[in-house]
Amino acid sequence: MTTIDCDTCLVRGLHCHDCVVTALLGPPPELAFGDEEQRALDVLAAGGLVPPLRLVQAERGPDIESA
Repeated sequence: MTTIDCDTCLVRGLHCHDCVVTALLGPPPELAFGDEEQRALDVLAAGGLVPPLRLVQAERGPDIESA
């Protein structure tokens, strides 16, 4: 399942205008798409019918303890 939380998207504001979430629903606080829905959105985007999902989330780095 893909959980979409626009508040954590690193490109929020920069690419909202060209994101499938905004195109379909407007900018929501959080959404969740199952694998089937995600594949359907990918097919629609590949066909040019909707923009692709532009969600970019930060990756958590390794935990480093200080001395």
